[in-house]
Amino acid sequence: MDFRLNDEHRMVQQMVREFAEREVRPVIQEHDRAQKPIPWLFERMAALGLLGICIPVKYGGAGMDYISLGLACEELERVDSSLRVVMSVHVALNSLSLLQWGTEEQKQRYLVPQARGEKIAAYALTEPGAGSDAAAIRTTARRQGDVYLLNGEKTWISLADLADHFLVIAKTDPEKGHRGMSAFIVERTFPGVKTGTIHGKLGVRAGNTGWIVFENTPVPAENRLGEEGEGFYIAMAALDNGRYTVAAGATGLIRACLEASVQYANQRTTFGKRIGEHQLVQEMIAKMAANYEIARLLYLRAGWMKNMGLRNTRETSLAKWFATEAAVQAALDAIQIHGAYGYSDEYDVERYLRNAKGEVIYEGTSQIHTLIQAEYALGYRRDRPLRCELPAYDPEVWRAEPAPA
Repeated sequence: MDFRLNDEHRMVQQMVREFAEREVRPVIQEHDRAQKPIPWLFERMAALGLLGICIPVKYGGAGMDYISLGLACEELERVDSSLRVVMSVHVALNSLSLLQWGTEEQKQRYLVPQARGEKIAAYALTEPGAGSDAAAIRTTARRQGDVYLLNGEKTWISLADLADHFLVIAKTDPEKGHRGMSAFIVERTFPGVKTGTIHGKLGVRAGNTGWIVFENTPVPAENRLGEEGEGFYIAMAALDNGRYTVAAGATGLIRACLEASVQYANQRTTFGKRIGEHQLVQEMIAKMAANYEIARLLYLRAGWMKNMGLRNTRETSLAKWFATEAAVQAALDAIQIHGAYGYSDEYDVERYLRNAKGEVIYEGTSQIHTLIQAEYALGYRRDRPLRCELPAYDPEVWRAEPAPA
């Protein structure tokens, strides 16, 4: 086993770290307070190749591997969760789903501009009455000739007011439960699409979250992703990719809490010595340091499995569950170490806690992941092969230039 990062991984790590530190950290507090996204963020992330980081070059991407995606997410969330959310939604949930399940025509029409950052993408599964129970969605897609008429409402959708394309999960045969779900690529400009922003969120305030309503929205049949009835499996495969990025990002949040706590503990003095010399403060910092290393190993293992083309639903679930729970605890301890200052947004740790709390809810609550891990351990859950598996990383294929037109 070789745990070293290669030169390309280190380059990605350094590039993303410098971008986040130099361009985002000076303005993130202002945008978090205003509860408004950074207006130039997509443009800059696209220029750096981040919006197509692990998409093959022939589809407009940077041609890097899945580990690079994880490393980028760790560095982005070390500064703010809203940066990593863009990667989770645009790259992992949507673009990788197109890479995995899309036809060549769909990839050329939608994946290429997304990977280049010319179009922004989102993922729409959650509804007002369906979160953890994905099969309970009520949005329907009824076929009429060459189109499907889409009707329903989605909520808690990241980038809802900013995205150009949506990957929407709907019921094509409500009587069949999860086997009656299908996936569709929906453009914002399609008739009957309306979106709005959810205000007053606890965290990720510099990121857009909202709702989408479809009213007799005509979706061309060629925009169905996968076969009719495959929507549940497409949705779950997308969540494997999304959870991987959440795990990597939460690892960065743990590191941010650790770095802030170490700096403060070496500056603040009480009872005649630095607070870092007090054993109970050391206990909190030691826990952060240990959990950072564990979370990092867990997400890197999942990334390696993705590179190898190995199914990683169990490993990604475990990484997401552990890292997000550890991130909440790290943020709580960081605030405790900072004392009264940690209770104020004068210091970043207050924002870290608000952001971390969302991570134990979205992309599968901690309770759902607890059940998933128990079912694997008990032998109740086994992964079945998918008709379309996420392709293994092949540098020759990923770096190959598109054929001349």
